[in-house]
Amino acid sequence: MKFPQTEEKLQFSYKKFDRSLEKTIAFRPVELEKDLDRIHRWMNEPHVIPFWQLNFDRDRMRSHLEKALSDRHQTLYIGYLDGVPMSYWEAYWAKDDAIAQCYEPDAGDRGIHLLIGEPKFLGKGYALPLLRAMTNLQFEFSATPKLQTQKVVTEPDIRNAKMIHIFKRCGFVFQREIELPDKRAALMFCDRQSFRKKSEQ
Repeated sequence: MKFPQTEEKLQFSYKKFDRSLEKTIAFRPVELEKDLDRIHRWMNEPHVIPFWQLNFDRDRMRSHLEKALSDRHQTLYIGYLDGVPMSYWEAYWAKDDAIAQCYEPDAGDRGIHLLIGEPKFLGKGYALPLLRAMTNLQFEFSATPKLQTQKVVTEPDIRNAKMIHIFKRCGFVFQREIELPDKRAALMFCDRQSFRKKSEQ
């Protein structure tokens, strides 16, 4: 499907047609002025608030995003489905994140957070293909001779059974429960080799 004209000139980090959905999945880096209102609205959606707890007013959300965008250990993305922005993602270097207090990360370990912001996209089976695409991007993102990512990590809220199940279907393996500053979480790992094999099935 061709992207809407307003989106065609954007710089996407990932853009591929997903045959399981018959739709194009794409991700691009967050831009503060372009995405502030969108992310603010998503963070205030009832299905997002319990797990992200970032239901701030607009000014506080601007400050939060400014700080996040200036943090070199992470990259923020807007996820698209057939040209429609519908999800928010954070990818980070595990060694520079709070999760490093919970296990011994390798230098190339990447981590991800996600949410589907638009309610009309919920419950339609989109989360797993989107997660596979973002996980694939993380393995590709840092695939250099000096620093090749072999493991992607995640730590969903332990209460979020649905998301934990989706991570498992993507190839993530539950390790143990951990305590993070903002939540009790499920520490999960996905290694490159297992992910590639699962993707080929």
